Amino acid sequence: MLKTLRSFARRKSPWIMHLPCGGCNGCDIEVVAALTPKFDVERFGVLQKGTPRHADILIVTGVVTAQVLDRLKRTYDLTPNPKYIVAFGSCAVDGDIFREGYGFTGPLDKVLPVDIYVPGCPPRPESLIDGLNKL
Repeated sequence: MLKTLRSFARRKSPWIMHLPCGGCNGCDIEVVAALTPKFDVERFGVLQKGTPRHADILIVTGVVTAQVLDRLKRTYDLTPNPKYIVAFGSCAVDGDIFREGYGFTGPLDKVLPVDIYVPGCPPRPESLIDGLNKL
């Protein structure tokens, strides 16, 4: 019975992978904060994974540059279907202060299909939790 319950919970629990693309790292800190006991995103069944092959949701932070473009697309391709993309922070949403930089290739939604936008500089962990609950 317990084994069946664990199996059911794993099927219904979204697994996330955080993919930092670059920037000031403010958004990265907020993603990590959402995983701490204070915000306890695990109460919703969300677990962080270190490989895209086990992830259901990719949380992308930072600005999309020419340097990370190939890695970003490869990570997306390695993620099994169905997969969801969360653009976390203003840099991922529209480039923010890096928009005029020479390496800026465009907002995340010009490269990958984004499902949830979480704007802010940086957004609060509660915003990430709210976005994940909307998926």
